[in-house]
Amino acid sequence: MDRRSMILAAAQRQGRVMVDSLAAELGVSAHTIRRDLNALCEDAKLRRLHGGAEFIDGSANMPYAARSVLNLEAKQAIARATAALVPDGATVFISIGTTPALVAHALADREGLTVVTNNLNAALALSGNGAHRIILPGGELRLPDLDILGAAALEMFAAYRADIGIYGVGGIDSDGSLLDFHEPEVRVREQIRAGSRRAVLVADCSKFGRRAAAVGGRLEAQDLIVLDRRPEGAAGALLAPLGARVIIASEAQEARP
Repeated sequence: MDRRSMILAAAQRQGRVMVDSLAAELGVSAHTIRRDLNALCEDAKLRRLHGGAEFIDGSANMPYAARSVLNLEAKQAIARATAALVPDGATVFISIGTTPALVAHALADREGLTVVTNNLNAALALSGNGAHRIILPGGELRLPDLDILGAAALEMFAAYRADIGIYGVGGIDSDGSLLDFHEPEVRVREQIRAGSRRAVLVADCSKFGRRAAAVGGRLEAQDLIVLDRRPEGAAGALLAPLGARVIIASEAQEARP
């Protein structure tokens, strides 16, 4: 990811970014950061503040290409820990998003899965194994994300019952509310949760405090939550009452022989 994409991602997660902290974090001069912020403001992605800039579009997600490499190692660890929960022959729901797509990659060598998904990236990751059955909805393909939302996706998930449902989220608010960028994403995510015998939320820790416009679902309503690491501060306090329902990918990796 280039420097300006990293700045934009930080602004989206935090709401605002400051010149001095960005310069220290990215190892460049304050002048370079000011030039980057000016360019992002000219593109109407940020709004200048004294000493920094703020994110101005809470209803739009980052481009898929940027999200696909953001926190990649953390997401891959989450994917491996989540795939370990899925036995051969299971029926699996997989949602849209980059982390669920990586879970699909980690499941490619399983045998005899029935996968119901509106995430074409996930379907393609699994398609090399002829032992899998892959079910997709009709409708319009969103580009460049390669996913399908709307009534067809909602009806598809409602027509099946999964052994395990795997889904991501746009953000997790400070009160434990789950956030996404569009209301149809919330409805499909909640349908996946309701139709799964075991519902698994996958999220890297950057999702805590990340802003998004549409709200639906609660952190404590998830059967399992798979994170890359154990968060600190307010996010850690949100998770504390959930006990063993929280799986930390880094700890799961260390526990393996």
